[in-house]
Amino acid sequence: MFKQALQLIKKYDQIVIHRHSNPDGDAIGSQYGLQQLILNTFPDKKVYIVGDGTKRYAFMDGAQTDVVPDEIYKNALAIILDTSVKSMISDDRYLNAAATLRFDHHIFCEKIADIDIVDTSYESCCGLITDFALQSGLKFNDAAAKSLFTGMVTDSGRFRYDSTNSRTFALASELNKYNIDTNALYAELYADDFEMLKLRAKYTLKIQITDKNVAYIITTKDELNTVNADEFTISRGMVGVMSDIKGIHSWVNFTETERGVLCELRSKKYNINPIATKYGGGGHAKASGATIDSLETAMQMLEDLNALEN
Repeated sequence: MFKQALQLIKKYDQIVIHRHSNPDGDAIGSQYGLQQLILNTFPDKKVYIVGDGTKRYAFMDGAQTDVVPDEIYKNALAIILDTSVKSMISDDRYLNAAATLRFDHHIFCEKIADIDIVDTSYESCCGLITDFALQSGLKFNDAAAKSLFTGMVTDSGRFRYDSTNSRTFALASELNKYNIDTNALYAELYADDFEMLKLRAKYTLKIQITDKNVAYIITTKDELNTVNADEFTISRGMVGVMSDIKGIHSWVNFTETERGVLCELRSKKYNINPIATKYGGGGHAKASGATIDSLETAMQMLEDLNALEN
């Protein structure tokens, strides 16, 4: 499949790279990293990146996307990264492209592109792109290596999650042959200002635990409006405060917003992906997400997580 992907990239002089909305470090890292790899290898090509913005990862190269006219797509290849379902793709103009290609490491939910390369054995989409580049002879530079390494670090939980394996470290080692200031990178990723520390403390005190030992946090729309943080910081950023509680195997963060309730599901023990899929979401076996219609539906999801403990 890597050979087919490389042939498509070689074929098109104009390429637009997409990723999922509300981007994390892996989405941005794989997007900008692949852009740099293609431009480094094929300098005559035009390669664009598109998608919505982010505060949390605004420090990353590639966080500022390009303005791409509609007419570009007519003769372009659209590449979709780090996305398991069509509804999560940021900018649906990929549908107008002459050809489509997807790289993803989430559990397969649906066919999206002409060529879908989906492999859940990779800890990150950045890991998948790194392997593709190495096997395909694409040319790295410092910018590509840094972006891809950043995505590997964030999606592997600093190489803690059980998706991390020997290949993860081998690929990370290849990237570290380039100029990556890990001290500066980790400071951007993990050094919190005092207000963020207070926010984490506040959310730690919001943790509730069911009689089946499932931890959960609920943030109502009214509460969200009083917090000096964006939806991503509260939803994706605060789910981790429940991750290291002894005796807790599964946990979920519910954040009520104008567009629905954002659900971040996690587990150390169980495959919670079918629950996320049941409610229109997706992701990984032990880390998935969904957007649902109400807090009432959230309580049904919580009961499904409880049922795993029976």
